[in-house]
Amino acid sequence: MTAPDAAAPLVAPAGSVRIEPAPAGPGVRVAVVAAEYHTDIVQPLVDGAVEECVARGVAPADIALVPVPGAFEVGLAAKRCAQAGYDAVVVLACVIRGDTPHFEYVSAEAARGVSEAALQTGVPVAFGVLTVETHAQAVDRIGGSEGHKGREAAAAALDLLATLRAL
Repeated sequence: MTAPDAAAPLVAPAGSVRIEPAPAGPGVRVAVVAAEYHTDIVQPLVDGAVEECVARGVAPADIALVPVPGAFEVGLAAKRCAQAGYDAVVVLACVIRGDTPHFEYVSAEAARGVSEAALQTGVPVAFGVLTVETHAQAVDRIGGSEGHKGREAAAAALDLLATLRAL
């Protein structure tokens, strides 16, 4: 799948090769780690992620929803899912800026945790954490003017899984 803002797939220059992703196939297990904070935003992210996985051939029974308290906790849960044998992990949360530096701490640690989970386990872990200034910006990212970030995160996880399997 190509990202909505992508013009075209990359082309390998003359004399080089392009690694073509291998479709995931049946039996792929996906964990959806989702923060139970701002659930009015996160639930549609979850719904979109699951819809994308199913549209790509993942059986609903092979998709696990893993709720965590908030965005700060997503990294550890993602790592544990990867270690438990899930083929891909989709991380979903929403952090809305407030009047204190809390936003920066939570956003940075969520990003670091997700990145570390992927790098330490070798399992694709997609970052679907909305970091926005306002609630309206979050709404725009759950199927509004800015696309659907839950679907996009699931697509990224499955696309990376397909690429890694081709290597």
